[in-house]
Amino acid sequence: MLWSGWGDPAKAAPLPDPVVGLLRDLLGVKTPRDAGAAAPVPLGEIKVRDSRLDDAALDALRAAVGAAHVRLDDESRVRHTRGKSTPDLLRIRNGDVDDAPDAVVLPGTHDQVLDVLKVCARRRIAVVPFGGGTSVVGGLAPQGVDAFVALDLRRMDALVSVDEVSRTAVLQPGLRAPQAEALLRERGYTLGHFPQSYEWASIGGFAAARSSGQASAGYGRFDEMVVGLTVATPEGMLDLGRAPRSAAGPDLRQLVLGSEGAFGVITSVTVRIHPVPESAAYEGWRFASFETGTAALRRLAQDGPMPVVLRLSDEAETMVGLADPGAIGGGLPDAAGCLAVVGFEGTADEIAERRATVHDVLTEAGGEALGAGPGEKWEHGRFNAPYLRDSLLDAGAFVETLETATFWSGIPALYAAVKSALTTTLTEAGTPPLVMCHISHVYATGASLYFTVVSAQGEGGAREHWAKAKHAANNAIISAGGTISHHHGVGTDHRDWYAWEIGPLGTGVLRAIKDRLDPAGILNPGVLVPPAGQE
Repeated sequence: MLWSGWGDPAKAAPLPDPVVGLLRDLLGVKTPRDAGAAAPVPLGEIKVRDSRLDDAALDALRAAVGAAHVRLDDESRVRHTRGKSTPDLLRIRNGDVDDAPDAVVLPGTHDQVLDVLKVCARRRIAVVPFGGGTSVVGGLAPQGVDAFVALDLRRMDALVSVDEVSRTAVLQPGLRAPQAEALLRERGYTLGHFPQSYEWASIGGFAAARSSGQASAGYGRFDEMVVGLTVATPEGMLDLGRAPRSAAGPDLRQLVLGSEGAFGVITSVTVRIHPVPESAAYEGWRFASFETGTAALRRLAQDGPMPVVLRLSDEAETMVGLADPGAIGGGLPDAAGCLAVVGFEGTADEIAERRATVHDVLTEAGGEALGAGPGEKWEHGRFNAPYLRDSLLDAGAFVETLETATFWSGIPALYAAVKSALTTTLTEAGTPPLVMCHISHVYATGASLYFTVVSAQGEGGAREHWAKAKHAANNAIISAGGTISHHHGVGTDHRDWYAWEIGPLGTGVLRAIKDRLDPAGILNPGVLVPPAGQE
C-alpha cells in the first residue's frame, strides 16, 4: 500500500491535460506548482517522535509475539499512521505524523492477540487493530492516549477451513480480500464481497466496519454473510455463532460486527460462501432524471427480480463520467440523463431469463437500454476511484466522499439536504464544489446515497474547509432522518453524530458493554464510543 495515497503507486496515472484544464475552468483548481505548494515530503525524510513505550513494556510485547514482530522503525510506524481519508492523506503528505503508533505489533495467533491485550491492559497502552488500513472515518486514530500500538493482523492470513456441506468458510482476520477470494476459488467458491476497498481491505476489517460490497444486491452486506466470530478481549475470548440463526437471546455477533475494534479484536470469521458463477454480464441504462431512476431501482428492489449489481448515478456524476474513472470526463454520449449499471451472474440461461424480465421492468419505468458498453466499463474500472482521488490531489484538487442511507420515502429530502449543505458551506469558504451522488446499495425498504465532492484545495485551508462542510453534511444527514453511515463506519469522524442517532440511553448501553469487555479502556479509545459524560 502506498504510504501517502492508495494502493499500488503504478496504478495512479496523472490526469490528462484536458481534465486538468476542466478543473481549472470549472472549479478554479490550481496545480500545486501554480499555487506555490511544496512537493509531498519523501518517506525517508519523515521523522517520527521517539516511542513512548519503556523497555519493560517492549520486552513484554516481544515475549508475547516474538522480538521480530515488534517494530519500532520509522517507516513501519508511518505506514500505520491513520487511514486513507483525504484529510489523512493531506496531513501525511506534509509529513505530519504526530499521532504515529509507538510500535507496530504483529501477532500470529489468537492466543498471541490475547497475550498482547493482557500486556497492554496492565500497562494502560492503547491498542488499535490494523487490517488493510483503509479506514476513511478516523477509525485508526485513537484519542486521549499516552501511548498506543498498532496491532497489525497480517500474519493471521489463512483460510482455516471450508465446510462444503454447510457452504461456510473460516477465515483469519488479516487475510486480504483478493487472497481470500483466490483461496476460495481454488475450491470452487466465492465470497461475493467486492467493496471499492477490495484490493487492500482485510476480512477482519470488513466485519469490524460492517462493510458493504458492490454486489450487495445479490450477495448481501458483509454482516449478513457472517455466521460466526471469534473475538479476543482484555477480559478473555468470545466464541459466537453456534447456528445460522437462533432464538437464544440477542445475537451477540451483531454486537461485534461494526464495533471497529472498540470491544475486541476479531481473530476469525466464519462466512457463508457460494459456488463461483458460470458467467457474469453488465449493462447500462439511461434515465431522464435521478428521481425517475430512483423509482425504477425501487421497483426492482421491492418487486424483483433483483440483479446482483444495481447502481444509479445522478446527473452530475453521469455528466462527469465517474462511473468509469478510467475515462473521466466522458459521461454518457450524446444526451443528458442518469446512468444506471445493472449486473447479472449465473448460467447463460439464468442471466438471459433475468435480463429479459429486468429489461421489461426498467423500460416500463422509463429507462433506455444502452447495451453492455457502460456496464462493462464500470466493471473494468470498479476499483479505480481511489487511484483517481490520488491523481486529483496531485493536480491540486480536493476530493472526498461521504455516504448515508434512509428509507425510500426519505431519499429525495436526504439527497437535497446533503447536497445543499456541502455546496453552501464550501462556496462560502471560497471553494465552490461539484457535488455528485449515486445510489450504491438497495433494499426493499430503502437505499444508500454515496456523495463525491470535488473542489479547489484553496489557500492552505483544504482540511479546515472540509471539516466545516463535513460537519454541515453530518448535521443535514441526521436532521433529514438518515443514518450517519451506511458502510464507511463511525470511527472518530462520525462518533458524535452516531451518539445523536442512538440517543443518550443507547450511548450508555454501548459504554456499559465497553466497560465490561475493556475495563482499562485500551481498545481503540475514542472510536465509536463517546467518552463518559458526552451522551
